[in-house]
Amino acid sequence: MSDTLIKAADAAAATPHPDFDAVVVGAGFAGLYALHKLRDQLGLRVCVLEAGSGVGGTWYWNRYPGARCDIESIHYSYSFSNELQQEWEWSEKFASQPEILRYLNHVADRFELHEDITFDTRVDSVVWDDSTATWQVSTDTGHTVSARYFISAAGNLSVPKEPEFAGTDVFTGELYMTGKWPHHDVDFTGKRVAVIGTGSSGIQVITEVAKQAEHLTVFQRTPTYATPLRNGPADPDRVAAIKATYPEMRMASRNTQGGIVFDRDPLPSAMAVTPEERRRVYDDRWELGGFHISSASFNDIVTDKAANDTISNYVRERIRECINDPALAERLVPTTYPYGTKRPTFEAAYYDAYNRDNVTLVDVSDAPITTLSPSGLRTAHDDYDFDMIILATGFDAMTGPLLKMNITGRNGQRLADKWARGPRTFLGIQVHGFPNLFTITGPQSPSVLYNMPLAVEDHVDFAADAITYLCAHGYNTIEPTAEAEDAWVVQNNALADQSLLPGTNSWWMGANVPGKPRVCLVFLAGANVYRGICEDVVNGGYHEFSLTLEGQPVRETVG
Repeated sequence: MSDTLIKAADAAAATPHPDFDAVVVGAGFAGLYALHKLRDQLGLRVCVLEAGSGVGGTWYWNRYPGARCDIESIHYSYSFSNELQQEWEWSEKFASQPEILRYLNHVADRFELHEDITFDTRVDSVVWDDSTATWQVSTDTGHTVSARYFISAAGNLSVPKEPEFAGTDVFTGELYMTGKWPHHDVDFTGKRVAVIGTGSSGIQVITEVAKQAEHLTVFQRTPTYATPLRNGPADPDRVAAIKATYPEMRMASRNTQGGIVFDRDPLPSAMAVTPEERRRVYDDRWELGGFHISSASFNDIVTDKAANDTISNYVRERIRECINDPALAERLVPTTYPYGTKRPTFEAAYYDAYNRDNVTLVDVSDAPITTLSPSGLRTAHDDYDFDMIILATGFDAMTGPLLKMNITGRNGQRLADKWARGPRTFLGIQVHGFPNLFTITGPQSPSVLYNMPLAVEDHVDFAADAITYLCAHGYNTIEPTAEAEDAWVVQNNALADQSLLPGTNSWWMGANVPGKPRVCLVFLAGANVYRGICEDVVNGGYHEFSLTLEGQPVRETVG
């Protein structure tokens, strides 16, 4: 019900018990499943707090023209209910934002989730009270509620990055941000439009704006290796075949590195085949589209520089083929970092946009944007006038959504202070000194390198199993030991050092936000390896965790 939060806050003084068993933040893929799992399967009292006015998470906020998922819809969907899998019909191979949002609203309706979600409510602070073994969750509505468990389902890409230039308050034209797009149609017809940024969101919005604007100017700092998506209508025969074996496909998906079963298996090494065979593989994956070329070509392209050179040069060659002007093509070809060390981007007529007379590319790598002005923007070299500016400048990824909630754990320790040099977690889901805090698809888990709905289900199931274990054994708190956390941080950093990722400035490394610690934010060994580790932890009786009863340690062991 919409007044769940208010009623709980008003009743807080009258009861020594927490207002809820669990508070969940976010009503996207993670929050909706967490509510269903904890409320309907575990029987807990659950409240979901959502900053938006509706469900959807990233698909509620990112509704800019062209917004689309680059994981096939048959994979990018829940697996927890076979009935849901069978009844929902996707119209496209890669679903657009409106269709994904309709899907998530259907899920919320089907499982009657709306009644326990409080919308238009943003979390201001989350503080652990050791005397009551509860989290005190304060919101921008002025209410504070308590809960035994705090579940962050705030997502990995939910805090847009602040622009690195001034003047966003002085521009007199229309100013938009892809990560917070308005809930009304935006008309580009007859307008001079600027798009700042050429990552995934920038590529998608540029492709659409170019078709409508009088003139579009793209401000690019770093070119991207965009490869074909190959979208199209859903194939009824293929969909029927998958639905007939959905449980088996989901299990197979969970036993892969990224949570997706591809039409091709990757070969061990790009250097172990002839140049002719290597070219055949790349051509084949290029035509298949999507993640086939990055994840189903060769296994060593992000660990071996010589292997990576082969795919980097291949993609550069294919980009050049798309651009009519050779000089412009060279400005669109990435040369300063290896392919696959940034989040892969995909395109559908993105490069075609640059062949249009109404599109101009401005390289700001040597002449950065210094400020927005009343009439447009200013770089180190020139002034530009625009009717509309679109910021596609990315996100404060992974850690940003958690730190924005001002979480404080035992003994007044702020999560922001503990993570001052980078995130420290165990399994990417819990943090020493922050009992009963579960960070769904948090930093140092496979998260954004894993098919997100499956990653969400794995993490929520882990949290639910842990809570069930506590209840069954009479404990009331769980947190990882310092030793387990230290070992996990070391393992994550070692995995990163075995790859090419640390050499590239990417949001995977936290390098896109000035002042943010430069450390790999994701577990790189693969979702299948990660799942095995988590299963060992559960089957071993949570020996890497400290468990307590009524605030007193009753068991503290390290596996």
